[in-house]
Amino acid sequence: MNEQVEQWIAILSVAFPVGAFLWEFAVVGRKRLGYRVQMDTLAADVTGKPYADVLGDMQHNGTELRDPSFVLLRVENAGSAKIVPEDYLADPNDAYGIKVTFRNRRVAAVVLTDPSQAEIPDFFFRQETDGNNVVTTVAKDGFRRDNNEAERTGVVRLPKVTLPRGSEYKVLVVLERWAGDNSTDKFPKPEVTGTDGEGRWYDTLQRFFRLQATRTESHVFASRPAWWLIWILIAGVGLQACFTLIWRDDRRPPLDCVKGTLDLHGSTAFEPAVRAAAEDFLRRCEGAGLTIPLGDDIFEGSTEGVSALDQAGEDAEVEVGKGLGTHITFTDGLASTGHPRLIPQPIAISVFTIVVNKAAGVENLSQAQIRDIFAGRVTNWNQVGGKDVPVHLINRGSGSGTRSTLVAKVLRGKEPPQFTVTDCASLNPDRYGRCESNDPDVLLDKAASMRGAISYSEAAKVDGHKDADRFVTLKIDGKEPTAEGVEDTNYPFWQTEYAYTYGDAPAGSPAAAFLNFLTQQSGRDILHEHGHGLCSEAENSGECRPV
Repeated sequence: MNEQVEQWIAILSVAFPVGAFLWEFAVVGRKRLGYRVQMDTLAADVTGKPYADVLGDMQHNGTELRDPSFVLLRVENAGSAKIVPEDYLADPNDAYGIKVTFRNRRVAAVVLTDPSQAEIPDFFFRQETDGNNVVTTVAKDGFRRDNNEAERTGVVRLPKVTLPRGSEYKVLVVLERWAGDNSTDKFPKPEVTGTDGEGRWYDTLQRFFRLQATRTESHVFASRPAWWLIWILIAGVGLQACFTLIWRDDRRPPLDCVKGTLDLHGSTAFEPAVRAAAEDFLRRCEGAGLTIPLGDDIFEGSTEGVSALDQAGEDAEVEVGKGLGTHITFTDGLASTGHPRLIPQPIAISVFTIVVNKAAGVENLSQAQIRDIFAGRVTNWNQVGGKDVPVHLINRGSGSGTRSTLVAKVLRGKEPPQFTVTDCASLNPDRYGRCESNDPDVLLDKAASMRGAISYSEAAKVDGHKDADRFVTLKIDGKEPTAEGVEDTNYPFWQTEYAYTYGDAPAGSPAAAFLNFLTQQSGRDILHEHGHGLCSEAENSGECRPV
């Protein structure tokens, strides 16, 4: 659903700017007659200042102007096409196209100034010759001033000027306050409008769609409809950003989703991360025809996983030099010899930890003390500084990769002695004893529930255990069981997680696609979330290379 919403937002985010562009530059912007009031100043504001001189003493017909003011109006072709007289919205019978109204002010004088084209004054003035051949300049009908005493307004009308693209002219207007008006209020702003003609049926439609010229407007950048389009675009971009940064899963989709079935086997310690990655991979490849069975019994340990992979390759009768692309086994460390067709690939670093029931009264042990405990030389916790509580050693089965890691990394290669009872539920809580189980949950449950129990597991699994407050995560020689502890303090109880395939997984196979997802794509983030350091990022990567 979110993806469909995002697609529509993306479509609208493209459609609106295109629409805004066409509206602004192809429809509205094609013919736009703009104006700006560049100055509207009272003479009283400048008189008394240096060199103001006659500004406060201006007269009209021998009478001093009352509260004179000056307005400089700029009229310009702000569109992309030439404006001709027929484009103005005024009635064709009217000689003028723009009306400027000054409320509470009387027009005393009007001057055309700064035309950008030499032809522009021809729309304002004409030459007349009297009987004595004296030539005078007079204003055309389209350029005139009017004062309406009843409404207390002054009006300046401007002609329908042909304006090439980018051309402009300015009009300087001198005004005064009406007689009898003793107010000191500021004057209203000038009103610049086009005339409405005789109310032709298509005038409203013409002004709305701007089929020819725009009605004179005070905007520099965009018309009001275009601004609405721009704000909708901004809202669309903001909504798209929310989907991208907040509401959607920021993990990238797999680069290659393939069809087929992929079977996963191996390490119970690495199982939570692999299972989460597989579920994410399936979700992202939905509809591609990919299947990954994720039952409760598919991860049975590193040794069992290697055996299952060997058997799958033999059953498929894979020729030497070719690979099986439908099976992957994950192991804690390298598999034992005797599997010549299996190819290892280092994936990540798993950190393991030893857990001790709180009743034991210990939090930190040396490697030597741990070796004594697992060798059976320490049978009571008071022998290593703890309380007078018997030791109960809960071990993994002999095929466990986690156990192999403990033996190799902490116990100097020496296997613990055989169990004293075959079922961990049969341990006597008042007497020293040893048992084994291949179920990591049993080990942690026993460590939490039995006084003096000691066991071990993958660190991320320990952190999420329901009874984690009932046992202690043991420090080894004061070193923390974390990925940072491995890198920074050489915490010893860790192992490389390897992915084994039967021969090299063929390109385009489910096995190759999933391994690429784990090592190069979003699966990396999932491994991080489960507390695994990536081999590709490890500073001390010696253990991440098969030997």
